[in-house]
Amino acid sequence: TPLALASQNGHLNVAEVLLEKGARVWCDSESGSILFDAAASGNPDVISLLLDHGADPNAPLYGGQLPLHRVAYHGHILALEHLIPVTELDAVKQSGMSPLHSAAAGGHAHCVEALLKAGYDPNFMLHPRVRRDYADERRSALFFAVSNNDLQCARLLLEAGAMVNQDPVNCLQVALRQGNYELINNLLKFGANVNYYSRVNTTHFPSALQHALNDEVMLRMILNHGYDVKRCFECPYGDGSIICHYGTQGCATQFSC
Repeated sequence: TPLALASQNGHLNVAEVLLEKGARVWCDSESGSILFDAAASGNPDVISLLLDHGADPNAPLYGGQLPLHRVAYHGHILALEHLIPVTELDAVKQSGMSPLHSAAAGGHAHCVEALLKAGYDPNFMLHPRVRRDYADERRSALFFAVSNNDLQCARLLLEAGAMVNQDPVNCLQVALRQGNYELINNLLKFGANVNYYSRVNTTHFPSALQHALNDEVMLRMILNHGYDVKRCFECPYGDGSIICHYGTQGCATQFSC
């Protein structure tokens, strides 16, 4: 609609004229409120105008997201500050994700900080129906920040009390794979478990070692934070010979521990 286009492009004067002529702040049941289009533009004046004309900030898009999620993802801090007071926490819970997830995914530390100051929980976990959209089944806003190699957002979340061991793929595992020493150090400082086990490609010994073997700095980091070295010298099969079957039928290799 013309109002949707005006809102999406942040054209305040055009939006005012269209509303005066009776334009609706709703499109249809699938696309939801024009407020979503205004959220993409990030113009706080357009958002205020639409709110004054009855736009509902708590009505979800068909995918479940709220306008607050969209402005947080795009980093529109002024628009975010307009929407925080009028967005209900119950609507956020029903959406299945926190705007902190959106801000961290977009890499916008100023939005993460504003949401934390507004009282949003750094340990709000993605609802299972949302997690299914990610192959790693991530849960926390911290995981989004670590995946982006975003030290600033990660540090804000950690200092606000984000728990570091809540995701199926451990945040420390991601940071070790990226080789970001400062990020690794911050995760360890706030209690990351160096003896985590990967849920993919599991091994008998804690998985952190596979990323640190060729890097003395990382190896020292995990050793200094309690890595269980003894596990590396334990064989779950005992001391006898072992026959491992793999590949083509009948092909086998024998070795001893």
